[in-house]
Amino acid sequence: MKIAVIYYSLEGNTEKVAKRISEKLNADIYELKEIKSSVPKTGFLKFVWGGKQVVMKQKPDLEELNINIDEYDCIFIGTPVWASTYSPAIRSFLNKYELKGKKIGIFCSHSGGLGNTIQNIKDCLIGNEFVAEIDVIDPIKNDVVSNKKIDEWLNNIKI
Repeated sequence: MKIAVIYYSLEGNTEKVAKRISEKLNADIYELKEIKSSVPKTGFLKFVWGGKQVVMKQKPDLEELNINIDEYDCIFIGTPVWASTYSPAIRSFLNKYELKGKKIGIFCSHSGGLGNTIQNIKDCLIGNEFVAEIDVIDPIKNDVVSNKKIDEWLNNIKI
């Protein structure tokens, strides 16, 4: 089974989880990068601009991924939680690639509440089999706890 991990990360938290999943599952990993980001990585304005993009359902232009989605049987999709849902970069990805008949794992990182993030992604991916989901609180700050949680989660996934 060929597995891909596709993620967006603003501050590195979701990236940390993505890399752990990729290493443990021997999966290919792809980072979604905005061509031009308007969201600062730190400070109060990151919440203002990020929240605005979520509320307006914006789809920022992404750098080319250079991926053949059809090659993968299982895809793990990762996002930070923004305004109780997934990031605009994930919206752009889901809008560009039609995922059908795949096994899907969903992961997200956050500092506060999870909101409807996982369910909102599922709602965009009808016609797929959801095999796993996890949310991780502050993975960089809580490194040891996060790694243990991710590893236990991965050990229980049946793909």
